[in-house]
Amino acid sequence: MSKTIDINDVSTQDLQILVGPQDKYLKELEAAFQSQILLRDNQFIIEGKEEVLSILKELVRFVKKNHSLSLKEVQFLIQNRQGNQLDFVDQLQIGRTFSGKSIKPKTLGQYHFAKAMENNTIVIAIGPAGTGKTFLAVVKAVTALKNHEVDRIILTRPAVEAGESLGFLPGDLKEKVDPYLTPLYDALHTMLGLEQTEKLMEKGTIEIAPLAYMRGRTLENAYIILDEAQNTSNAQMKMFLTRLGFHSKMIIAGDSSQVDLKDIKLSGLADVQKRLAHVNDIAVVTMDGRDVVRHPLVQKIIEAYEK
Repeated sequence: MSKTIDINDVSTQDLQILVGPQDKYLKELEAAFQSQILLRDNQFIIEGKEEVLSILKELVRFVKKNHSLSLKEVQFLIQNRQGNQLDFVDQLQIGRTFSGKSIKPKTLGQYHFAKAMENNTIVIAIGPAGTGKTFLAVVKAVTALKNHEVDRIILTRPAVEAGESLGFLPGDLKEKVDPYLTPLYDALHTMLGLEQTEKLMEKGTIEIAPLAYMRGRTLENAYIILDEAQNTSNAQMKMFLTRLGFHSKMIIAGDSSQVDLKDIKLSGLADVQKRLAHVNDIAVVTMDGRDVVRHPLVQKIIEAYEK
């Protein structure tokens, strides 16, 4: 088969994104289908199997719309062996902000995370800063609360010091811990607005507390999110998981590259990832630098540190 795809309306920058570094994405397609893809006179010339044509058309459409592409997304299309698969990413609505803006996955990793939260009781999300782990988990929790799927939301994280000393901070325990919970407050304010968030917290419908406050409780009819899970010990992780009650969901989010414990090997996140990876109704979702939706430099910084 010899087919062509016209790319006159693809910008130079988008074309560079489409082919990948050192033409990596095109080579991935060629290798998968024993085909040849040539770029000549604003056209892709394809020598080989029909699947390459449909996948390449879908990649062109996706890049023109999103101005981004990752190897993971190319491999996703190859594995499904047909085009239009990335439409699922665009079509999945996770929730709406306080101002009414629709929230959708912006990367394939976020899409898999959102689907995992829909289909599993416990989801373990691992990835670097900026991949949307905490925000998307809060979006799902607020949406479940609005839909009366749960009666309350419980947000928690370990109060592990990251260079600071809690003992020297002013105020009582809550005031000392609140700075560590800022990302959770920010996500709630985006979804509910400041006034509604405060009302629900006063009523106890939304509870934000250090992980130590979870001990001895059974959490039923709740959406429970553990943030910064890389800073839990094995014992803390077990304690948290065993709080699960009927009609509840748990999301565990963390970044294995940002462990603030004295001994990185003692991180409960790394342990639970291995221990529960094959347990039914528990999903482990791993995201990486390609799922970062902050400033483009953040992705490059993450990749540099990973190297």
